[in-house]
Amino acid sequence: MTVRIRADRDDLADVFSRANRAVGVRSALPVLQGVLCEVSGKSLNVTGTDLEVTVRTNCEVEVMEEGRFVVPGRLATEAIRKMPSGSVTIASGEGEIEIEGRGPRFALRELAVDDFPELADPDFSGATSVDGDHLASAIAQATVAASSDAARPILTGVLIENSDEGVRLVATDSYRLAVRELPDVTIDRSGLVPARGLRELSRTVGSSKVQMAIQDREVVFGSERGSLSLRLIEGTFPNYRQLLPDSYPNKITLERDALLEALGRASLVAEDHIPIRLKLVKGGVELTVTRQDVGGEAEHIPGEFEGTEDEVLIAFNPRYLIDGVSAMSGDKVEIEVMDGLKPSVLRSSTEPAFTYLLMPVRV
Repeated sequence: MTVRIRADRDDLADVFSRANRAVGVRSALPVLQGVLCEVSGKSLNVTGTDLEVTVRTNCEVEVMEEGRFVVPGRLATEAIRKMPSGSVTIASGEGEIEIEGRGPRFALRELAVDDFPELADPDFSGATSVDGDHLASAIAQATVAASSDAARPILTGVLIENSDEGVRLVATDSYRLAVRELPDVTIDRSGLVPARGLRELSRTVGSSKVQMAIQDREVVFGSERGSLSLRLIEGTFPNYRQLLPDSYPNKITLERDALLEALGRASLVAEDHIPIRLKLVKGGVELTVTRQDVGGEAEHIPGEFEGTEDEVLIAFNPRYLIDGVSAMSGDKVEIEVMDGLKPSVLRSSTEPAFTYLLMPVRV
C-alpha cells in the first residue's frame, strides 16, 4: 500500500519523537522497534509501544495517499530532525519508507505492518481531570524513590490511591520512601503503575490539563497531545503506613541550597557505600565524611535544632540523601529524627504535600 503525506518538519519531529519514547531499546519482536503510522483524512496518527508503555500522538498533515505503515522509530525520528527546516514528505511503498525534505532523502526499510500488535483504544471511562503541572511535579517527586531493579517488580512501581487529601502517590525501593499528596483529586480505584512509564508523561502527552483513569489492567493519561497507556504491575505494595510515625522528637531546619552545596562537596569524597554523617546540634549540623584511601571533608551547616536530645548522630547514603533534598521545593528543609538507627523524614517547610523517608546507615 502506498502512503504519502507532507507536513512541517518540526510538527513531524514532535509527534515521532514523543511516540518513540515508548519504543523499547531491545525487544523480542522486531516490529516493536518501529512506530505505527496511520494516515486518514487530514491526520497522521503515530503509535509507539513496548506492550507495557504505549504512546499515541497525532498531528495535522497534507494527505496525498491514505494508509498504514511501520517505520523504525529511532531512525525515522532522527532523519526528520536532521532535515532542513520547512516541509518534509514521507512516502511508503515497495517495502521502503522515503523521507525527503528540500534536497536530503532517506530511504528506510519498512517493517511489516501486519506484525504490529493490535492495541485496544485507551478507555477513559470514569476519568479524572488533573492539573498537568501539578501531576508532573508529583510524579517527579514520587518516582525518585522507585527501584530500578527488575528482579523486584513491585518496587519499580508507584502506588496511586485515594487519601484524605485527594490522590496519593507512593514509591519505595526498601531503603527510602516517597509520599506525595495531590490535593483535591479523586480516582475510582487504586493501581500500581510502572515508574518508568510515569516519567514519560511530561515528555509525551503532558499538558495544562490531563485526563487520568485507572482501569482493570492499565492506567491511561490523555490530553490534546495524545494518550499514554501504562500496564499496571500485579502484586501487593508494601504496607508503608507503618513506617511513618505521627511525630518525631528531634528536628533540624536547614537552608536547602546550603545543604545541597555541602552534600555536593562531601560527595567528592563519599561514594554510595561511604556514608555521610550528620550530627544535629544546637545551631545546625556538623557534616563529616571519611574515606580511608583519599581522606575526608567536614563542615558546619547553620540551622535551627529543636528536640529532646542535646545532639543526635545519624548517617545516610549520600546519593539517597541528595535525591531527596533535590526533589524538594522551597527554601528550607526539615529533617526529623528519632535516633541514629530509625528512619528519618525529610520535608520542605513550605511543601507539606511531599514526604521523603530515608533509612539510616549504621556506623
